[in-house]
Parts: sequence; C-alpha cells; structure tokens
Amino acid sequence: MTEKRLDMENGTIRYRIEKDRAVITGFQGFAANLALPAQIEGCAVAVVDRKAFLSRKSLCTIVMPDSVEEVGDWAFAHCDSLREVSFPGRQVRFGRAVFKDCSSLGRIAVRGKAAFCAELLAAAVTMMDAYYLLNLCGAGSGEWMEQWDIRLLSILRASDAEGYISQSVYGEEDYIGTDLEEFTNARRKVKVRLAFLRLLHSRGLDSSLRAELEQYLRNLTKGQAGEEAWQVVREEHGSHREYYSLFAELGCISQDNFPGILGDIGENSPEMKAFFLKYMGEQRTETDFFDGLEL
Repeated sequence: MTEKRLDMENGTIRYRIEKDRAVITGFQGFAANLALPAQIEGCAVAVVDRKAFLSRKSLCTIVMPDSVEEVGDWAFAHCDSLREVSFPGRQVRFGRAVFKDCSSLGRIAVRGKAAFCAELLAAAVTMMDAYYLLNLCGAGSGEWMEQWDIRLLSILRASDAEGYISQSVYGEEDYIGTDLEEFTNARRKVKVRLAFLRLLHSRGLDSSLRAELEQYLRNLTKGQAGEEAWQVVREEHGSHREYYSLFAELGCISQDNFPGILGDIGENSPEMKAFFLKYMGEQRTETDFFDGLEL
C-alpha cells in the first residue's frame, strides 16, 4: 500500500490508509512534544505501526488520539528522552517491547484514570518487565494492584546477582556493566525505586508488604553496607519533597548518619537539606523534652 506523508510542526508523520483506517508508520523530525491527529484523510488514526517511533531521541511527550486501537512491536523502543505517553481510557492492543529501553519514561497516563496509575503503569514496563500489566482499562483496579504487588514482591526477594551471568554472556554489559558490584548496585536501585513508588502510591497496599518495603529501604540508608536508598533519594529526588520526606519518616535518618547525609548533599538540593535540618532539629527537641521529664 502507498505510504504518504503529513507535515506537522517540527516533523513529518508517515502513514498509510488501510481498510478505512489510518496507520501511522513512522515519524521524522525533532519534535519534543507531539500530539497525533485523530483523523487523517477523514479516516480514524487507529494504529501506530511497529517501529513507528523507534529511536526518536528528541521525543519527550506524546499524546495518543482517542481513536487509537493498536500499538505495534517496538513502536517507541529506544526513545531515550520519552517521559510521558497519554492514552485514551479504552482498551488498546500492545505489541512486543513497545517501550523497550525507554529509560526516562515515568508516566503512561490514561485519560480518566487516577494520576497514580500513570507512574505504576510506566514502572511495570520500564522496571518490572511486566507488559501483561500494560492494561489501560484494568489499571488501578483491586485485581490489577494485586498483580502489580505480586510482581513487585518477586523482584524484591530475588537475588541481587540474578541475571549477572546471562547479561555477561549475551553482551548486555553495555547497558549495566561487567562488574558484579556495579550490577548488584543497579539491581538494588531498581528495587529501591519500586519500593518508594509503591509506598508513595499505597492504595490497597497490604500491611505486611508495606512493612517489608519500609524495612528494605531502612536497610539501604546512609551508613549501611549498601546505601542505595539514600543514593536514589540524593541523586534522583533532591527536588521531590514527597521522596525525601518519606525517607525521613521511615527512620532512614539518625544521629549517627546525619553528618554523612549533610556532607553528601553539600551545596546541592538546598530544599532537601533545609528539610532534613528542620526534621532533625525537631527530633532533638522532642528527645530533650522527654529526657527532661525523666529527670
């Protein structure tokens, strides 16, 4: 079938008309934010074809039209800068590895769904390798949350070295590194990100799983053998109060590790530094008060 072109701002969409439906087959250009049209030549845009946006490095956000029904294999694979994709609140068929290696993808939004679903959907495909959870209609339901938590628990309890041999044998070290310590550090950071994310979006969270997630983060704070929980907060969430506030509330800051935490922050993340100073000041005041009562 004949492939045609549609010029848009900062780019050109390639498409074909197939059985009165428009199929997006490719994109050329440097658009950072793109909204696909709902119709082309009077035909509903129903399909984003396989590899249509493969390796579009400039793409940061994309809005899918209400008419979309199918997204093909690797449609957005290797879009390094892609942060958010917005879908209609309807069932969409997804092919294989649609968002493979989209390391910046933090939100797969579903119009009409609660905001927390967007982050959990994105994590399902970027960190959990669980494309079966890419269910736009089911996201956020009790059954879907239970499946998400089952997958989370399996990841949390897996050995940090799991997969190290295979990634070395098959050449995936380009993505992670050949050093075992580097590999296990990366694995623990994934677990930490998932633990924080679930605690921040705690709808339907079982009390036993909550306790396990909280303890996992406390075990990886500053001053422990592994400091991945602190590393993730410091390196990725210095301006996200909900993260560093939760870090403090979980008891990840103590009199012993606080000097080291302040030293790591230095002149970076002034809001987080101010919050921690205030938090520790309040903790000391409360301790002094109860010590005085004992006297």
